[in-house]
Amino acid sequence: MTDHDFLAERFEAYRGHLRAVAYRMLGSAAEAEDAVQEAWFRLSRSDTREVENLGGWLTTVVGRVCLDMLRSRRTRGEEPLESWRPAPSAEPDPAHSALLADSVGLALLVVLDTLSPAERLAFVLHDLFGVPFEEVGGILGRNAAAARQLASRARRRVRGVAAPEADLARQREVVDAFLAAARGGDFDGLLAVLDPDVVARTEAGVNSGAAGVAAGAASFAHLARVARPVLVDGATGLAVFADGRPERVLAFTFVADRISVIDIVSDPSRLAELTVEEV
Repeated sequence: MTDHDFLAERFEAYRGHLRAVAYRMLGSAAEAEDAVQEAWFRLSRSDTREVENLGGWLTTVVGRVCLDMLRSRRTRGEEPLESWRPAPSAEPDPAHSALLADSVGLALLVVLDTLSPAERLAFVLHDLFGVPFEEVGGILGRNAAAARQLASRARRRVRGVAAPEADLARQREVVDAFLAAARGGDFDGLLAVLDPDVVARTEAGVNSGAAGVAAGAASFAHLARVARPVLVDGATGLAVFADGRPERVLAFTFVADRISVIDIVSDPSRLAELTVEEV
């Protein structure tokens, strides 16, 4: 096997991951393929013998390529040629489809498109793929603190911090219905308020799809009984309190009057980043 063949084989092992990153950054399967191909060109022209973490190196490259594409798109006032729901031909294989579903639903891509390129990169790379803020900042040409601030701002916007009162009232109705169904173990009631592509994220992992998320919520009826509605970064959420402080928080993203993302936060450092207000 030649050095080129060996490099190509290693790249192929990361292709699915890179395509998933690019798709979330760009919202277009065709543009994501272009970004991944550009990453291959850059890899084939680079000396990577000293690179210890090739996956991280490639993720950084794809991030930079996508950032340039987003900025160029904004400058020219362009929109992706394809619609938000790609045609089957735009999804090359089942593994690709699974990657697209594992941590973000298609509905969330519409919300992500409201972010600036820098906010989107910080949110996608850190919140969805766990890239450290030091590396995110390196891509953006900023320090880690600035990258953290961008991700925090994006998180608030994604969760609807600027939602009008009418939207907050509707969010409360949806959350009340979710809470009642969870307390009663009402599987069908949970399905009624969950987006089909809903994603539930915890520090331990990701659960996706309405059926899987509903099953998980129904199994935690004991926690639902002590949870109460709050505002999480300006959007309606739920919290379990201990000694007057949030011990567990459920932050929701709403799309079309349904819950599309549930972030379940219990880590003290992450809880400290949230603004939780009792209502």
